[in-house]
Amino acid sequence: MSLHDKFGRQIKDLRISFTDRCNFRCVYCRSADPENYRDHDEILSWGELQRLARIFVGLGITKVRITGGEPLVRDGVENFLSCLSTLGVQDLSMTTNGHLLADRCQRLIAAGLRRINISLDSLDPVKFEKITRTRSYDTVMRGIEAAQSCGLAPVKINAVLVRGFNEDEVEAFAAFARERGVIMRFIEFMPLDADRHWSRELMVPAKEVYDRIRAQWPLEPIPHEKSETARKYRFADGAPGEIGLIAPVTQAFCGHCSRIRLTADGKLRTCLFSKEDRDLRALLRAQSSDEAIVDWIGSVVMEKEEGHRINEPGFVPPSRTMVFIGG
Repeated sequence: MSLHDKFGRQIKDLRISFTDRCNFRCVYCRSADPENYRDHDEILSWGELQRLARIFVGLGITKVRITGGEPLVRDGVENFLSCLSTLGVQDLSMTTNGHLLADRCQRLIAAGLRRINISLDSLDPVKFEKITRTRSYDTVMRGIEAAQSCGLAPVKINAVLVRGFNEDEVEAFAAFARERGVIMRFIEFMPLDADRHWSRELMVPAKEVYDRIRAQWPLEPIPHEKSETARKYRFADGAPGEIGLIAPVTQAFCGHCSRIRLTADGKLRTCLFSKEDRDLRALLRAQSSDEAIVDWIGSVVMEKEEGHRINEPGFVPPSRTMVFIGG
């Protein structure tokens, strides 16, 4: 079986958030004020996640990315990765802030992890502290080094650019990609921050990033699948490393979207900017059959939005912010 929406898009990519908890409080994601996390009985248990993983793989899901919050703050990640590997997931990846990564790399790889995305929003320790509200810069850098040495290369490094915070580091990030041989990905700031401070003035367009890097190091495009979020480039002079530009605001890629998301508390979201959560946890805890869950998932996916509508009049951000949705 396979999942399709009413626009004919095949859904093959599932993002699973394990937890809404995070040990960082990045300005573009989470409020600086204390927040209440979901109670443990509100989030999906490992058994529930394993059951859903089996169902989704049976529906044609071939790519799974583990997210959070910060996924590594929840015990049991490696066991779940092993489950996904046993189910035959072809592309198994994780997005992490890197704080707990250095000591976990070998176990994650042994469990089946094949790719990793690490958030790094500044190469300046002082600025990093301001953005993340932590003093974890050195720890994250050790995590990047560990991932590269453990066989997860090429590592993808994600930077969300926010004007007034880190947009002056574009060239430094590109140099970092060349020096370290990593894939440096620049992500446009989206209206998903907890403090609701997002504005177009704070968002750094991908074209600006491309023009600035190209002015110093000519770039060559790398072919990509239509459903991929990033437009990819190599350095024309043959230097190692790559550049990825993810432009959901200025160059939306909704027309070929193949993704759905499962939140830590068991809500199915068909778009990052969905206005509604669909409660899958309730079906699980009502002892619904696999067949009933399959039918329900198919009906929800069929109504997947055509696009996120950020650039349309009257756009309303989702009530849940990024940390509660999963990246």
